Amino acid sequence: MKIQWKRLLVSLAIPLGVGALAGILTKDSMMQFSLLNKPPLSPPGWLFPVVWTALFLLMGFASYLVSRSDSARKRPALILYAIQLLVNFFWSIFFFNFEWYLFSFLWLALLWVLILLTIRAFWRISPVAGILLIPYLLWVTFAGYLNLAIYLLN
Repeated sequence: MKIQWKRLLVSLAIPLGVGALAGILTKDSMMQFSLLNKPPLSPPGWLFPVVWTALFLLMGFASYLVSRSDSARKRPALILYAIQLLVNFFWSIFFFNFEWYLFSFLWLALLWVLILLTIRAFWRISPVAGILLIPYLLWVTFAGYLNLAIYLLN
C-alpha cells in the first residue's frame, strides 16, 4: 500500500501533541516530583520524555495503520484509541499537578485496561498495529509500579 503522508503526519501529530500539552501543563510540578521518595528501579528523569516520545510515535503509527483500513471495526477502534489517549493525558495532571497519587494509580489501572482493549481492537484490524502498542502497555505497567510505590513511600 502506498503511504498516505497527510494521514500519517496527522496520526503522528495527535499523540505527540497530547504528550507535549501534558508536558507543558505539568512542567511546573517537576521540582516537587524531584523531591519525592522514589522506589528502586526508578529511571533518571531525562528518560521519561525520551520513552514517551517513542511510545507516542508508535501509537501514532499504529493509529495510522488502523485509520487506512477498510474494516467496519475501524471507527470503534479509533474511538477507543482516542479515549485511552485522553485518559493518558489526564493521568499526568492528576499525578503531577494535583499530587493525587492513589487516585492516579487507580486512573492508571483504567488506562492499562483501555490500552489492552485498544491493542485487541487494533490487532483485529492490523496485527502490526496491535503489536506496536505492546511497548506502551509494558511502560504503563512499569509506571503503575512507580506510581503505587510513590504513593506508599510519600
